[in-house]
Amino acid sequence: MTTNTAAPPISRSLFIFSVLYGGMVCIAGVLGAKQIALGPLAVEAGIFPFLTLVALGSAVAELHGRDTANKLVRFGFIPLITAIALIWLVIQLPTDEGMYEPAKEAFPIILGQSWRLMGAGIIAYGVSQFLNIYIFAKLRGPERPEVTASASSSGGGLWLAARAAIASAISQIVDTLIFITISFYGVRPIADLMLGQATAKVVLSLVLIPVLITLFVSFGRKLDARG
Repeated sequence: MTTNTAAPPISRSLFIFSVLYGGMVCIAGVLGAKQIALGPLAVEAGIFPFLTLVALGSAVAELHGRDTANKLVRFGFIPLITAIALIWLVIQLPTDEGMYEPAKEAFPIILGQSWRLMGAGIIAYGVSQFLNIYIFAKLRGPERPEVTASASSSGGGLWLAARAAIASAISQIVDTLIFITISFYGVRPIADLMLGQATAKVVLSLVLIPVLITLFVSFGRKLDARG
């Protein structure tokens, strides 16, 4: 006689954040094809979904613990690699002759990347996301045995925002060093490129991450308080 064991429940916040995380992993590479100017700063547009990933990872670490946040990052490799494989496959397939001409030429330019760039993106994603969660959790101090969305919000507020911003800024510097080195070393000068990209990412981390982490943690607690 077999007994069906119910799967352990997943909290509402973790479910919703996981779905959003997977979407941001996929869209970050697509938006990264555009270089945007923010005043004196120039940065790839993919930084916006990538910083959303950073904030989501930190929010999950705050609400559900560092181990759960690290699992989220590991699972993020699945949609990332799947999206890269599907983009490569679609580019290889023959193009319909009736396709709109500008789109026909633009598609492989926008979405196509060398294996060196794709490898750099995968490595930079993993290292920077794990590093962000590690620093964020370490700044909080010893983790309680049970960290839940309904737990006390001590360590929240301004310190929550500050921890997230510090962790994001450091992890984004590392992300830039890894990605640009792997992508462009030996191909073009990288020192100025690194400096410009790192500066832009640090500024955006300090501006956006405190807002995002506060919103995500607050929203997550409200979701989980509903039962």
